[in-house]
Amino acid sequence: MYAPEFQYYRAASVAEAAELLSKNPDAKILAGGHSLIPVLKLRLAAPSALIDIGRIEVLRGIECSSGTIRIGALTTHAELAASAELRARAQALAEAAGMIGDPAVRNRGTIGGNVAHADPASDLPQVLSCLGAEFLITGPQGERRLGASEFFEGLMSTALGEDEILTAIELPEAGAGEGSAYAKFAHPASRYAVIGAAAKVAANNGTCTAASVVLGGLCPAPVRAEAVERALVGRSLTDEAIGSASRATAESLDDDEVLGDVYASAGYRKAVAPVWVRRAVTAAASRSG
Repeated sequence: MYAPEFQYYRAASVAEAAELLSKNPDAKILAGGHSLIPVLKLRLAAPSALIDIGRIEVLRGIECSSGTIRIGALTTHAELAASAELRARAQALAEAAGMIGDPAVRNRGTIGGNVAHADPASDLPQVLSCLGAEFLITGPQGERRLGASEFFEGLMSTALGEDEILTAIELPEAGAGEGSAYAKFAHPASRYAVIGAAAKVAANNGTCTAASVVLGGLCPAPVRAEAVERALVGRSLTDEAIGSASRATAESLDDDEVLGDVYASAGYRKAVAPVWVRRAVTAAASRSG
């Protein structure tokens, strides 16, 4: 199916993109296009205009400074996966980016487009939530920043206003004794996450001092597995302890919100989620040393 007709604009700066948005209230931002173009072709959206921000260079790149990682919204999945800085300082993010789609998708799709689309079967929302990311947004009132719990609102829904642009994402780099990981039950055709589990673990002499575990693919928005986190903190990170904590996964899931489809029912997703939580926590624990 063909996309509906629209006007096309190429913005040379964030300011110009914001101005075009103000003049075209129902316009959509085009970055890599791997989320937006399929939606247009399926006629799930029919904007009057597309505003291409793909050549705004200030929106690209990965910078590490004073314990903070800043990632431009136009940074591609391939760049995230290949970044030595991310592999050292935010392992789960580099790991998840390398699992997205195929090489064509990873080389064109962007981190900003991915999270602004907020597909529950995507990989990056739960990873960024787990790592404590903040989202930098530019709009008519200037710049604001939101934490992940505020940014992701539901099924393909975020707090990003119609006249706002996501410009960057910031997250703290891993400190001493911290490790993170991402484990994914991927759909064999689309490579989307049937279940995605992101984990960050801090340890001291083999004992967990802090933990963050977030699930994706199961519910409309990323879900923090607080029961698993509580079961981990204060315990030695042995296989037995991690397995026991992972079995608490279901306590964080609302049966009415767990998603299901012809490939994997809601009941099946909920039943096998602890397996992927255990894999993510085990890998994160191994990196915390």
